[in-house]
Amino acid sequence: MIRLEKRTAPSQFWTYAAPLLAVMLTMACGGLLFAALGKDPFVTIRTIFWDPLFSEFAWYYRPQLLIKAAPLVLIAIGLSFGFRAGVWNIGAEGQYILGAICGAAVGLAFYPTESVFILPLMIMAGALGGWAWAMIPGVLRVKFGTNEILVSLMLVYVAQNLLASMALGVMRNPDAMGFPGSRNLARYPSATSWINESAGLHWGVVFAFIAVIFAYITLSRHIFGFQVRLSGQSPRAARFAGVNPGLLVLICMGISGALAGLAGLFEVAGPSGLISIDFNAGYGFTAIIVAFLGRLHPVGILLAAGLMALTYIGGEIAQSNLRLPAAAIQVLQGMLLFFLLAVDVLTHYRVRIGTRRIA
Repeated sequence: MIRLEKRTAPSQFWTYAAPLLAVMLTMACGGLLFAALGKDPFVTIRTIFWDPLFSEFAWYYRPQLLIKAAPLVLIAIGLSFGFRAGVWNIGAEGQYILGAICGAAVGLAFYPTESVFILPLMIMAGALGGWAWAMIPGVLRVKFGTNEILVSLMLVYVAQNLLASMALGVMRNPDAMGFPGSRNLARYPSATSWINESAGLHWGVVFAFIAVIFAYITLSRHIFGFQVRLSGQSPRAARFAGVNPGLLVLICMGISGALAGLAGLFEVAGPSGLISIDFNAGYGFTAIIVAFLGRLHPVGILLAAGLMALTYIGGEIAQSNLRLPAAAIQVLQGMLLFFLLAVDVLTHYRVRIGTRRIA
């Protein structure tokens, strides 16, 4: 019989091997999925994971990887603080949307004024918007004991409706002849976040690297990082150590909300350029996969975001060149989380194979 035996301590080997095995299993099962759709699995896998980096058009695709990875890094870094502490913010997508709305509102309010202070004000507004939206489930959990998973998730749908309202209402471009959507902030010099568009470099990329460094130092060198880890591993021990659980929940929710809001702001001020009905691209949900694939470690999240960005860009190439359905790429990304959670069992359990005793 096959049984699982709990380890006395998590396996260091499987802690790092599980994500690699999950990626390989995802490629194998993804190939079977593509074959079932009538596509050559080897060509499809090569198109998704190889062509964006090494094909003849890689000079065009590589900057796109930075554009796709930056919001994933920012959001996943914020989520990692809460996940490590046992605070489950699943609504980063809503905080991403609110950050974009608040930041864009500041930029549009000053249009067409030219000033070096507009973008910094937009950055502050974006962070505050995401922070305020995250505080709703945070305060409700602390004060009333509500489940932050459900509250934060439901607020995503509220944010989506608010986004549609803004695109069709007060933020609609008055020169667009009734079409939904705001002015293009990427063409507004004082509000754009682009540093070098041809290289895929905007301020969101810079802030993503800053967030990785900040998170690494905080989690490994600061007392707050110790409190976060302790609360996640043993909430009771954390209380004995003097950690205020309510305050920790609010701080972790605030960090994740602010970083998600920044991701939304940099997206609307750069790659997206405007507030539209379909502005949200699912980064808030994909960042959950990135956070766990990166083992909630800042450097791991950076690498995982690069891999996930690869599936985005490679998926777009496969859709264009191989007529692959967009839903197939979403299934591939979902497989990655599924296999990671499945293989992660080996981190905490050993597989034992033996004969069953007959009493």
